Amino acid sequence: MRSSNPVFSRRGFSRDAGGHAGFGAPQQAQAGTATNPYATNPYATDPATGMPQAPARGSVMTIDDVVSRTAMTLGVLAITATLSWLTLPVDPANVGKSYAIAIGAALVAFVLVIVQAFKRKPVPALILGYAAFEGVFLGVFSAIMSTYVGDGGGVIVQAVLGTICVFAGVLIAYKMGWIRVTRRFYGFVMAAAMGFMLLMLANLLFSVFAGGDGLGFRSGGLGILFGVIGVILGACFLALDFKQVEDGVTYGAPREEAWLAALGLTTTLVWIYMEMLRLFSILSGND
Repeated sequence: MRSSNPVFSRRGFSRDAGGHAGFGAPQQAQAGTATNPYATNPYATDPATGMPQAPARGSVMTIDDVVSRTAMTLGVLAITATLSWLTLPVDPANVGKSYAIAIGAALVAFVLVIVQAFKRKPVPALILGYAAFEGVFLGVFSAIMSTYVGDGGGVIVQAVLGTICVFAGVLIAYKMGWIRVTRRFYGFVMAAAMGFMLLMLANLLFSVFAGGDGLGFRSGGLGILFGVIGVILGACFLALDFKQVEDGVTYGAPREEAWLAALGLTTTLVWIYMEMLRLFSILSGND
């Protein structure tokens, strides 16, 4: 099973045709045939013989590794977001400048994610760099939204708390077995996400050429509906992320892959926060 996150999609945590989870397991494995998860894992090859070998015990990824790397990534994001909020105030008379800073930071963050996606191994500097620039984007964009809503930052607090609640809720539901990540679940989520993103892209294009909110998917009643759908999709992405991490730990992914898990979880949380922010903004009566 391929991950929902682009950093996992090229290699790494996957499931073969028989449903066996593994790290880098061959996709062409026959159904019902057990495969060695490290059969094609470049990290598990003995340089002397060229033959696959099991990793040393200390080099295997653990939940603690994922938690610590995720905490570092989110910590960098939170620090740069806070600093951007405090040092880059939004001028209502020149809000275009703030939008330019936010868009520029978002583009740099996107490029760093793409570069990491094409790297053979996780590069912590790229991942932390992504977190830093994504934090600048979130800080400036949140300041814009707070100024636009005019509630003194209340909508930002609501979005942060909402994101935390979604994360905690999905984690509890996943650990309790209330959410089961299967091939059907994965296919449904990815199809829904593709349709959602295409609709949002169409709405953006219409808003650029026709003005206003385009097709109306991000304001009013439709905006609330699509905001809720966006949050639900984010929750589904979290479930996929948890499954990928669980498979990686169970089947012995290399310890450094915890950085990819951290990056995947961070991108999903950013998605949920942005949807929450937009949703609470509409509910506040400022759509």
